[in-house]
Amino acid sequence: MTTRSDARKRNVYYADEETTPFIHVEAQRPMETWENREDDKKLRSAKKEERFHWDIWLTLTLQNWIFDFGRPIAALFVPLSMTPLNKPSIGDYFHMAYNVITPFCILKLLERSPRKVSPTLVYLSIITFVMGASIHLVGDSIDHRLVHLGYQLHLSVRDNPIMQQLKPEGLIDSFELLYSYDEEIGHLMWYIPFFISLFLYFCGCFRDANDSSAKKGGILWWILTFFSAVYYWYLVTEGQISSVYLLTYVAMGIWILREKIAGHVLDINGRFLFYSFTATLILTVIWVAWLWNDAVLRKKYPGLLYVPEPWSYYTLHWKA
Repeated sequence: MTTRSDARKRNVYYADEETTPFIHVEAQRPMETWENREDDKKLRSAKKEERFHWDIWLTLTLQNWIFDFGRPIAALFVPLSMTPLNKPSIGDYFHMAYNVITPFCILKLLERSPRKVSPTLVYLSIITFVMGASIHLVGDSIDHRLVHLGYQLHLSVRDNPIMQQLKPEGLIDSFELLYSYDEEIGHLMWYIPFFISLFLYFCGCFRDANDSSAKKGGILWWILTFFSAVYYWYLVTEGQISSVYLLTYVAMGIWILREKIAGHVLDINGRFLFYSFTATLILTVIWVAWLWNDAVLRKKYPGLLYVPEPWSYYTLHWKA
């Protein structure tokens, strides 16, 4: 038989001397509603100070200018006595540094994304990026060594005078394969994951439109945006990836409209990316308009999107 003391240990109490039990129920806090959780999330989000990632963007821009834009310049203008044709050039070492620093910066950038990105997608993008950039390293190294021997970048492989002298003629096919790995396969495997990574980060660069703590860019911010845009112009034109760039830019515009409907606007990092890409588009249009009637370059770039390479322009009009 259950005693009164045993019942109380189990939180069972008797209303009177009879055996009619009732359960003592402690007062419970009101259940947290979905609206309350959403309000808490908004409050925590509002408390986060908007911050521009100077360390990553500055490192990325500087190393892009030095190790990518400056790479062919170093390869062509450093004396051959310092880097013989059968040894890696200074530009090759620049490329090796780029292949390490750039994916590292992208990884750190995605780590700071306000929107969580799938780790699997990040790993696949970085692995493909490194593989494509490494393929390009080999092909581009040989192509720029050939320039020292008279190879003309504004002509196709088969139309180059030094290629027409090769015996047997089947060697030309091998150099066309090398060119394909350099300018087509390597570039696509390099730049597609690069732009995908930037877009994934961009998707999280939004804040509430009514947030009064929004940060504005100063003069140094605008200078960095300009230099970033000039580099992306070089990337689009020399890399022949105008279609990849345009698709990314259009996707950014669509995402901005989507977030605007939800009451969100770009934060300072998102504006940096979008303004850089917008300035890149303007620079590319000016570049194409300037060389629109160049018959020689038109022959080499006969596709729907006519975007000549800067180094082809150099060997055609400056080096000659």
